[in-house]
Amino acid sequence: MLVFIARRLFVSIWVFLAASVLVFILSTNVRDPLAEARQLPDSSRESAIRAITERMSLDDPILLRYLRWLGDALTGNLGVNRQGQEVNSMLENAFSATIQLITGATVLAIVIGITIGVISALRQYSALDQTVTFIAFICFSLPLFWVGTLLKQFLALDFNDWLADPQISPLFIGGIALITGLFCGGVVVGDRRSRITAFVSSTAAMAVLLWVLSATEWFSDPGLGPIVVALTAIGGAIGFTTLVSGLEWKPPLQASLAAAVLGIIAYFALDPVLDDPQLITIVLLALVTIGVCFALGWFLGGDLYRRNAIPAAILTGLFAGAVIFTDRMLQSFKSYSDSVGNRPISTVGAETPNYDGSFWESGLDSFGHLALPTLALVLISLATYSRYTRASMLEVMNQDYVRTGRAKGLSERAVVTRHVLRNGLIPITTLVAYDIGTIVGGAVVTEQVFGWSAMGNLLFTGIAQGDPMPIMAFYVVSGGAIVVFNMVADIAYAFLDPRIRLS
Repeated sequence: MLVFIARRLFVSIWVFLAASVLVFILSTNVRDPLAEARQLPDSSRESAIRAITERMSLDDPILLRYLRWLGDALTGNLGVNRQGQEVNSMLENAFSATIQLITGATVLAIVIGITIGVISALRQYSALDQTVTFIAFICFSLPLFWVGTLLKQFLALDFNDWLADPQISPLFIGGIALITGLFCGGVVVGDRRSRITAFVSSTAAMAVLLWVLSATEWFSDPGLGPIVVALTAIGGAIGFTTLVSGLEWKPPLQASLAAAVLGIIAYFALDPVLDDPQLITIVLLALVTIGVCFALGWFLGGDLYRRNAIPAAILTGLFAGAVIFTDRMLQSFKSYSDSVGNRPISTVGAETPNYDGSFWESGLDSFGHLALPTLALVLISLATYSRYTRASMLEVMNQDYVRTGRAKGLSERAVVTRHVLRNGLIPITTLVAYDIGTIVGGAVVTEQVFGWSAMGNLLFTGIAQGDPMPIMAFYVVSGGAIVVFNMVADIAYAFLDPRIRLS
């Protein structure tokens, strides 16, 4: 393994350097950097041309300019752009904006896409499978700039107008309730009676819920409250226990329920701390939650069930914390909405200029600016993850060891989670690593549509001005990420699949 890593690292470095030479040559010839200076009046033309020529070393050969850039880059200095600004500071701002933009979109696309793929595989050729396939490929085929324009119109402008009088029409309630019922009925594995029962109950429950939310004008001043938080935490405990170990074993369920109860107690006990916390406070609370839930799973699980009780308790604790976090943020929605002129969903930029609010209000501001570009990226990426997951799951479900597991009397949950899902996700590891590496380079179209100044904008500006320094800074991050994550994917694949030998 060490020999493989060393060999792959050596090759990757030479590939990165060879590509950097090509990118530098192309970036120096993409456009004349003196074109704008030549259009200046006679009084300032010569001085402007002289300043740009000296700053960009245009009189030197391309190879000498590349070697000078490479030497500075190895020391961490990426030079200055055509205007004399430090590229390091430009890259720092652009990279932080890109990470803020793509992190949520990437995580949501992976989680939702894999979940949809698993459900489609388990319900192969059903109406749900065909519907999900149809919708996924529609989203995949839509141009991103068109999706962004539709989202800005219907999920920003119209939604912000609707919040002034948040009344839900009976037709909309019926449509959403019917879609929810069809989805729940399609997901349920069982006979026709079970699916019909799930369809009717979920449709009625969603219709009643939407009617109550509309009648109470919940959307204008939202919040979950202690009852909903408690019921959600307990439901999460049951759900995570079912996923991890099943409900036939009591110790994992006891550990999960204990974690949920501690979360409910924390909802009241931490009220002063969560009034206006700092980000470090939230991180520390999450770490404490993991430690406490680990201890619960360790002691309540015992020697026989500790392996299942620990992850079930940790997942439940983090889920309860996320519900509490969401409730506190929703409680600040009305004050934030009033402070931004009742336009909480933004269409342009990464933040409201000069906005100064509490921790929760600032979080809502970031969420309001991230909502549309994140949703656009997720919709485009869903088809890839869902289709790859579905195909991989179906391939694994036909393997001999899966049939052997069923023949030994294992429950369907155990077969799916322990054998099918675990082995079916091995090929997805390569896809996830590659996507993360490529998306670090930014989403140029998304940034242009939603007015984000991130990595894509840095590249676009460098090309438009014929300036190689921003382009090379973009390459250092994006090219380096692709090389690193491709190597990580190969190594992870070998660890996950013992049939792979790298020696």
